[in-house]
Amino acid sequence: MKSLTEKTPCSGEEAEAVTAALPENDDAAKTAAGMTDREPARQTAVTEEDLAYMREALRLAQEAAEADEAPVGACIVQNGRLIAAARNRRESDKCATHHAEILAIEEACRTLGGWRLPGCTLYVTLEPCPMCGGAIVNARIPRVVFGAYDEKAGVFGSATDFNALTFNHKPAVTGGVLAEESRAILSAYFKGKRKN
Repeated sequence: MKSLTEKTPCSGEEAEAVTAALPENDDAAKTAAGMTDREPARQTAVTEEDLAYMREALRLAQEAAEADEAPVGACIVQNGRLIAAARNRRESDKCATHHAEILAIEEACRTLGGWRLPGCTLYVTLEPCPMCGGAIVNARIPRVVFGAYDEKAGVFGSATDFNALTFNHKPAVTGGVLAEESRAILSAYFKGKRKN
């Protein structure tokens, strides 16, 4: 697969603005994002590449919404190369485990030919749930970048923090990247569901 950074460049100022707006830097932002007092164990800086791949994850989330799936998109990048991309498929596949992260991890494992995903970053529009967090730990994914915080089920700082537990692998985590865009897609989808 190809690199997205050439297709969707952003300025250094945009990356700095996102980094400065991360919830760990502002209590009001934590409240707005629905975070609890728990924060990811290791917060990493936002890069232009992060923004580009989060935009790809947002595109996948929108694709999921159009297919009447909970709008979550995920992609996995290794050394600047997109190696896996997926969206939620629980409804269409009639399978509880078909979250975007799980499907992206499965695709990345097939692409790399093994269950460990060294040098990879997982980008996802919603903070991973316990199932997806477990898959991240088991695949030894070194870094996770996510959009919206999930106060009810997020495992990298919201409902709980997997990095505070005694697991043998703890990914570096960057949360709240393009969070407003992620929340907007989720809100629009569930608002439409409530009307029906």
